[in-house]
Amino acid sequence: MNKQTQQQLITTLSHEIAQCRLCHDNPRYPPAMAMPPRPVCTVSASAPIAICGQAPGMRVYNTGIPFNDPSGDRLRQWLNVSRESFYNPDHFAIIPMGFCFPGYDKSGGDLPPRRECKEVWHDRIFPLMPQIKLVIVIGQYAQSYHLGKRRHKSLTETVLHWRDFFEAPDENGRRILPIPHPSWRNSGWLKRNPWFEQDLLPELQKLTAELFPNLD
Repeated sequence: MNKQTQQQLITTLSHEIAQCRLCHDNPRYPPAMAMPPRPVCTVSASAPIAICGQAPGMRVYNTGIPFNDPSGDRLRQWLNVSRESFYNPDHFAIIPMGFCFPGYDKSGGDLPPRRECKEVWHDRIFPLMPQIKLVIVIGQYAQSYHLGKRRHKSLTETVLHWRDFFEAPDENGRRILPIPHPSWRNSGWLKRNPWFEQDLLPELQKLTAELFPNLD
């Protein structure tokens, strides 16, 4: 597949995703999504890194900009990249497990990402991005999809064994790096697991610098 064909296919697919109303109008898994659909994702023909998280929160839903919140600020710190670089589609593809804000549960927390997104879109997206060299999988839903049976029983165990995935590219030549969600609610987890910032983040930042050598 040449670059022109790849870009045409990605443009067409991105338009289809932007128009998607499946979870709201005709959900495969009732109940229907309460919020009007506003898919948020970035499919790219040139980005070497794909960021794959859970689903947009309310602030992202309101702005239509992925990771446009304090969690995004922390994630950019972890990557050691600027906001400008982060939103450059030549640098990062952003493919959450659910493209729309799923709404709140009875306790006021975010509901899980809708399963329709994974079944309808994800298996179509990643074959169109063969240039991806690193897939950063944030949280248990993304780790379940991208790691499958290789995932450990808990998120902590999966992230603890990050070298097993990071140092051995998959059948598509991609490194996969599991990390926790950058939410500030996870600050306690970070304190209990200092190896994450001491061992994992330097390797992530090193690879990011190698992929983007001309960034300031």
